[in-house]
Amino acid sequence: MSVKINVEECVGCGTCVEECPNDALSLEDDIAVVDDDLCVECGLCVEVCPSEALSID
Repeated sequence: MSVKINVEECVGCGTCVEECPNDALSLEDDIAVVDDDLCVECGLCVEVCPSEALSID
């Protein structure tokens, strides 16, 4: 499992990308994308997302 991104809610601000300690997040076409192999579900990105577009299942 990894962080889930609601693309309808993501505003492409990049806050989550900057916060991720494992470089598991990136922006593609101004939408956050997660690399499942690098994500350890620490939740730091979820906490800082201003649009609440990220969640952990």
